[in-house]
Amino acid sequence: MVATLLRKTQLSAEGSQSVTDCHQLKLEAADGKRYLTDVANPETLLRLIQSVPSPKAEQIKLWLAKVGYERLQDMADPAKSVDRARQYWHQHGRSEKWIQQRMMGQETRNKLTDYWKNHDVTKESEYAALTNIIHKEWAGLTVKAHKVKKGLKSHNLRDHMSEGELIFTALAEMSTRQIAETINATGMPGNAVAGKKGGGIAKRARLELEKKTGKKVVTGENYLPLDGRQGKALGGKQSDD
Repeated sequence: MVATLLRKTQLSAEGSQSVTDCHQLKLEAADGKRYLTDVANPETLLRLIQSVPSPKAEQIKLWLAKVGYERLQDMADPAKSVDRARQYWHQHGRSEKWIQQRMMGQETRNKLTDYWKNHDVTKESEYAALTNIIHKEWAGLTVKAHKVKKGLKSHNLRDHMSEGELIFTALAEMSTRQIAETINATGMPGNAVAGKKGGGIAKRARLELEKKTGKKVVTGENYLPLDGRQGKALGGKQSDD
């Protein structure tokens, strides 16, 4: 704590923006009492670590250099980022079939967001709102509720979807884009209508499949480590909860 305060003082004297981005919140300590504690977002924390002269920070600095170099490689050759994503998913136990479906779904998503961008949908909040409309329509619950169901926090929902969830998400987004193109949807109102209709197509297909199989498409299963005690591991017994 003392070292952190000294480093903050030094950075402040140097006019670093990182110090400005640090804030204090009352957090519970080991003794059960709440104290004002320095907090910051990941970017600010990494900037502070970069400035620490201690050898203990060297491993993180080396990792940051490696990540930065990989990012430069991705910018020069975007295909490398695709290969890295495949490698990441393989390392986390995803099958080749799942990876193919995940990447196809991402391509479908990109085509939809490209349409939005070219038709007066520009804010991140608008992208999130339209995504939520589509998701709630086909899945019967919001993106946030779906993450809660799976026991996820900061994780990417799609990285924890089953093959079926990925397929119906892609169907909903492909249908939304094609409907939007047909009616020339522009801005939030028009694209919201397209999203609801596109999500509805996937919803009807989901309900029909569930009727035929007796199994729920949307489940609480995830790919979190089994010792994480969150949700249910995909690949295990299918759950309807």
